[in-house]
This record gives sequence, C-alpha cells and structure tokens, in this order.
Amino acid sequence: MTPREIVNALDRYIIGQDEAKRAVAIALRNRYRRSCLPEELREEITPKNIIMLGPTGVGKTEIARRLAKLVDAPFVKVEASKYTEVGYVGRDVESMVRDLVEESIRLTKQKRMDSVKDAAAAATEQRLVELLLPQQKKQTKTVNPLQFLLGSGQAEPEEPKPTEEEQQARKSLKEQTLERLRAGLLEKETVEIQVEESVNAMMFGVSGMELDMGGMLGDLLPKKKRSKKMPVEQARSIIMQQESEKRIDPDDVNREALWNAEQNGIIFLDEIDKIAGSANHMGADVSREGVQRDILPIVEGTTVATKYGPVKTDFILFIGAGAFHVAKVTDLIPELQGRFPIRVTLKDLTEDDFYAILTQPENAVTKQYAALLRPDNVNLSFTEDALREIAKFAFRANEQNENIGARRLHTVMENLLNDISFNANGQHPLIDVVVDGAYVDAHLSAEWGEDNISKYIL
Repeated sequence: MTPREIVNALDRYIIGQDEAKRAVAIALRNRYRRSCLPEELREEITPKNIIMLGPTGVGKTEIARRLAKLVDAPFVKVEASKYTEVGYVGRDVESMVRDLVEESIRLTKQKRMDSVKDAAAAATEQRLVELLLPQQKKQTKTVNPLQFLLGSGQAEPEEPKPTEEEQQARKSLKEQTLERLRAGLLEKETVEIQVEESVNAMMFGVSGMELDMGGMLGDLLPKKKRSKKMPVEQARSIIMQQESEKRIDPDDVNREALWNAEQNGIIFLDEIDKIAGSANHMGADVSREGVQRDILPIVEGTTVATKYGPVKTDFILFIGAGAFHVAKVTDLIPELQGRFPIRVTLKDLTEDDFYAILTQPENAVTKQYAALLRPDNVNLSFTEDALREIAKFAFRANEQNENIGARRLHTVMENLLNDISFNANGQHPLIDVVVDGAYVDAHLSAEWGEDNISKYIL
C-alpha cells in the first residue's frame, strides 16, 4: 500500500489527526522499500520510531492498532508505567518483546490453520459421524491370569470381520448421519471426545525477569488427555482445532512467527510520559530513569531470549505515546529521545470533529447503538439536528469536566439512550425510533447545559 492509500484506509475509522496518519503511513511504506534493497544495505536501515503527543481519546492507540491490522502485522500495546528497573518488583522490559512474539505466533498459526480449513472441516465431519454412530463392541479372549503374568498370553481383542451386508448397512447409516449432521439436526446430540488438559501458568519473578514455569514444563512433559462429553455444536470447534493442528508444522510456524515479529512487529509504548522525569529529582524519578535505560537497548536493537528462540529487536517499529501534560519529551534521557526521531502532535477534538466521528467512520458509535437495539425490534435513527446537538454536548462535557476526547461520546450516548435501551424488550413489533434535536436537548441539557455550574463548586 502507498502512503496515500494507508491514510485513506485510516480515514475510514479515525477522524482528523492527518499529521500522525502521514507519519505512520510513511513508516509502514518504508518497511516495504527496505525489503526491496540488497541484503547488505537492508541490514543498515532501521525503522524511524515515532512519539505521538496528545491528550487521551484523540486516536493515538487507534491509529497504531488500525495500522497493524492493515498489514496483518504483530502488534502489542504496553504501558510504560507498568515496567520497573531491574531489581525492583514489577515487569521487566523484555516481556514486551515476548508478548509480541506470542501475538506473532497466534497470527501465524491462524493463517496456517485457515489454509487447511477445508481439509480440517471434512475430517471433522467424518470424526463427528464416527462418534455419533453406535460403537461396535469388541470381544476379548479369556486368558489364564498366570499365563498373562508370565508373558505367555496376551488379551488381544478378537475382531471378527464384518460381513458384506453389515458393511453396506454401516456405510448407509454413515451417509444418513452425515446428511443429518450437515442439515444441523444433530447439534444437540452428545458425543464423547478426548481433550487436552491445559497447564496452569505459574509466573515467577527473579531479579526483574518473568519465568512462566507452567509453560516451560508443559512443553517438556507429555500432554495429558481426558474424555469429556459435550454437545456436537461444542465438540465441532474442538475437533476442528485438533484436525487443523495435525496439518500444520509447529516448527515452521515458530520459524515464520519469529521472522514476522522481527521484521514487521509493532510495539506501542503507551504512557511513555509517565517514565519521564527530571534528573535533578530524587525518589521515584530515579526508578523512572532506570526504566528508560532498560528500555533503551530494546529500542536500539538487542537480542531477547524467548521460549520459541532468540528475537532481534533491531527492526521492530516502536511507537511511543503520551499526553505530556506535566513532563515534556525533553525530560526523557537524551539517548532515548534520539531513538524516537519522529514527533507528531495530535490535536484536541472540536465540535465539528465530534460530528464527523458520529457520521463518517464505518464503526460510528451511532451505528453501533442502532445495531445493538435491532434485535429488540427497535429501528433507531438520528436526525441531522440530533447529531449536531450530541456533538455539541460531548464537546461541552469535555470542557466542563476532564477532557477524555472521543470516549466522551460513549458517556453522552448512554445517558441519551438510557430510557430507550431499558424499555426495549423485543416483545413488541418492529418500531421506528427517531431521535431529534429536541429529544437530545431534553435529556442532556440538565447535566451539560450552558447553565451547569458544577465545575465552580468546590
């Protein structure tokens, strides 16, 4: 995708913030450009990491998340404030890379499973048919216990060969069962299948490092299985998973996932302003600077050991984000500042921005609420003046209270549609509910009207 195409794709979900969209679009396109270069030169070109500055709710996280979805790249969002300096209790910074690898494994495995979906679905049907058919009883020979202990006798089952009529009858029964299964007539029937017992995660922290002992032991020890009875509709997904895993090579999945994490991974470092502190201060600022120095080699490029193999972080794209109300970007240590050469500032949302958010995105909040009420036989719609009024009250609420950006729309919409959502029960015929400007004003002006003086009360 070209940078312009990337920006156009982001415009479908995110309003405004053109500078930030252009920056991430160029960063993503540069990955493709780098892949076209000779290997010697390719190894010398590293991603240009980005810092996004702006208040909450203006689209910082959404831009990075949508960017990763566009190219199906491994993406993790982590909060910088969760990490602590080595030697303190808390998460170590290398865990963000391990989280990225886990996400890459999930994506790669899902791609491989999708590629064998048809074969796995056919095998799943056959297994379900066999489970639904009456099982043939096996007869065993009577063996002298003394001979069995001495090893001179074996209790082997006798399986008489079925006659041709029996074979034809069973084949006919299988075909009938398969037809009924495909028609959805056997979804509630109970079958018994073998399922693997999951190993509980046991996390241990040692000198700032996290060790998943449950996962490590689970990979070494043989997996236990147990029989479990469940309906066909529930067993189908489990058998489908088992059949799909039989058809993919886990070593190939791990190899491809590690490469994908190294070359295409995106780590979103949220709240990076929370670890910025002046060097002249003591106390908590000392630990903050320690976290920065621990993050520095990850961003610069190092090798992190994971349970799937070593991962180089040289070509992972890091996107830092923070409000930077109190601290400034210059409060970060100079070495870390240098690893984030691109800085973009996201703007506060205006009243027109709120109106655009209500009308333009494919996942607009008005469309979401209309879809939620449709199962209860309510056809919800909004007039033009209603949308303008909602945008006005959302903007005013952010001015009168804490500015939480576009998230304010959820608060406004919940208050506006509270009565409609409560009374809709699906037991009535389909009704059309049209929300107009007068309805919006009547339900929201009491809390966020111009005469609201709550912000002046101590």
